[in-house]
Amino acid sequence: MNINLKSFYKIRIKEGLIVLAVLACLITISFINTNGKGGLPDKSPNNGGLFLPGGFEAVVVADSLGKARHLAVNSNGDIYVKMRNPINKMGSIAMRDTDNDGKADIIKSFGDYPDEGNYGTGMRIHKGYLYFTTAGEVFRTKLTPGKLVPEGKSELLLTDDYKNAKYGSSHIAKPLAFDSEGNMYVPFGSPSDVCGINDRQPGSLGQNPCPELQDHAGIWKFSDSKPNQTQKDGVRYATGIRSVVAMDWNKKEKALYAVQHGRDDLVRQFPDLYNPWQSALLPAEEFFKVTEGSDGGWPYVYYDYMKSKKLVNPEYGGDGKKEPTKKYLNPLVGFPGHFAPNDLFFYTGIQFPNRYKDGAFIAFHGSTIRSPYPQGGYFIGFVPFKNGVPSGNWEVFADGFPGVDTIVNTSNALYRPMGIAMGPDGSLYFSESEKGKIWRVMYKGDKKKFGAADLTAMQKRKETQPHIKTPDIIKDNVNTAKVAAGGKLYNTYCASCHQADGKGDGTRFPPLENSEYVKGDRKRLIRIVLNGLSGPITVKGVGYNEVMPPNSYLSDDQIALILTYVRANFKNNLTGVQPQEVARERAMPTTP
Repeated sequence: MNINLKSFYKIRIKEGLIVLAVLACLITISFINTNGKGGLPDKSPNNGGLFLPGGFEAVVVADSLGKARHLAVNSNGDIYVKMRNPINKMGSIAMRDTDNDGKADIIKSFGDYPDEGNYGTGMRIHKGYLYFTTAGEVFRTKLTPGKLVPEGKSELLLTDDYKNAKYGSSHIAKPLAFDSEGNMYVPFGSPSDVCGINDRQPGSLGQNPCPELQDHAGIWKFSDSKPNQTQKDGVRYATGIRSVVAMDWNKKEKALYAVQHGRDDLVRQFPDLYNPWQSALLPAEEFFKVTEGSDGGWPYVYYDYMKSKKLVNPEYGGDGKKEPTKKYLNPLVGFPGHFAPNDLFFYTGIQFPNRYKDGAFIAFHGSTIRSPYPQGGYFIGFVPFKNGVPSGNWEVFADGFPGVDTIVNTSNALYRPMGIAMGPDGSLYFSESEKGKIWRVMYKGDKKKFGAADLTAMQKRKETQPHIKTPDIIKDNVNTAKVAAGGKLYNTYCASCHQADGKGDGTRFPPLENSEYVKGDRKRLIRIVLNGLSGPITVKGVGYNEVMPPNSYLSDDQIALILTYVRANFKNNLTGVQPQEVARERAMPTTP
């Protein structure tokens, strides 16, 4: 029997190649079905509720962990989350995805350290250690190769005795950042709002010099390995920075960056100088490049992002226009007030399109004090960077966290973004603090084709979403019910003289429409309503001599509602009057 060995081997090799091709095809199909494009997992339905630029998708890693704060991702993909409050006396959570579907299959709580302050925040991985913070301590634990939960004991690096602080305790969150020289950076927030003589009391002046600056309102530098340090062991790296939760060391620029929480309640403290709209948007949340010796200016100044300048705080003689004579650190970016920046991360991965390389992602936790306008923030922002400075305007990268269009009260928001971390493949992970949801955001588009069209929808959200856009001073005032109630009271007590259209009768009763009395001194307007007015007056160039009776029989709330209605209507286009303003004028002695 003659056998052509050469032909035989050719046939067998061909058959083998066919089998290998089929197997490869099956493996590829299986890989795509379970791991998505490029080995990335499939997205969650509707991206887990998130709106993202074109080509990006999100998968929900875990849900309902609790009050999650910052998070970190190890080189093998394990995720570590710091909790605000301990769960069963354990303040940290570890998670692992065992089948690469993007979802955590193993979730474990751990922590052998005291956590009594109910204000855990920091979670970072540095030099093979897991670093994390409570309200008053910084700990680290050596990561155990191959193990999800570290097996070593937690080592205490820093203690802040905030409970016995001379000036009290506030803004005690402790985020962490590390340079490459063995240093650890920790902020110590201000105990007060603006270092007032009577903190947060209307009209209180500020202390000058501010004694809090000695040990607070700044960033301190410590050893990243020395145990049992206190604040005295550190070096004050920067001062005049009120409160920092968002902080990151930019490895490329070898520099520290931080985003400050600005002061509160301008209108509550000084209603004669600021209206509610200004107070809702000011002062800016300042994005600093922090160098050693920097002075951000707190408590003496704040940053007005609409005017692009530092202004003197009213507690120190400011009037909304006065500029300081001393130079302070100016921000790289001024974000609208009270957005609450709670984490900062410079992107170093390669998964995302090139425009995101070296750029800054910021988690805006969301405001609580923007009333009577919608609360603001509640999204992940992005600032493109080049050569260590912003190269474009800030953008909305991820939105949808609130779950509602208009956030009247903070409790209306379903989720509040809190932490940002990057996985080994360049995916970004976001945490939120209300229920403890974790998202993984991935890019699956064509990086070479990514462009302006992929950003259009997010830009539109920036311009239209009530929790992001600049509110209209009249239309976006959420107290529409108050204006309506004021209209009813106006028609009952005022319209018979000033007319329902606010134009007066032209002879006896002056107009309220675009009136200098309505648009002028608020205190004078309130006193006129309370005490009445007699004698000749001139309104819009026309003299009037009719008596206006006092209306002090009306309550503070009723007068405030009437004046809010008048100031919002009749072409006056002004913000409202608060009952406490009426109460203050009522308490003043009547001028004979």
